[in-house]
Amino acid sequence: MKLSNPEYLAKAQQLSVEEQERLLSRMVGKLPKRLQKDKLSREEALAIQLELEDEQLQEWRERMYALKAEAKAKEKQVKEKTQKQEKAPDQKGAKTPAETTPAAEKPAAKKPAPKKPVTKKPVA
Repeated sequence: MKLSNPEYLAKAQQLSVEEQERLLSRMVGKLPKRLQKDKLSREEALAIQLELEDEQLQEWRERMYALKAEAKAKEKQVKEKTQKQEKAPDQKGAKTPAETTPAAEKPAAKKPAPKKPVTKKPVA
């Protein structure tokens, strides 16, 4: 376990009692055990926890930035693809807008009346 940065030690000393309790409640791993066995002072443990949370926050921000950039690039690709499809409906094999509408939206075609079966008259 590393020692805390003096900057974080100063921040930990400025925390209110409630903020300290919240920070202590979020501790995981070896840190609470070291605090419990008196290998660390309360201020040192708080400073280390603050530093860990800042590092985690930075990592989270980097991941979120990458995800947003990825989503933006994907959205741009989809937009470009739809624009290309809209510009090229006159190509061979391209469907007209009427052909691409779902069946529920198309007007129902009139069906021809069923033919009556031909019955043979008996010859007398």
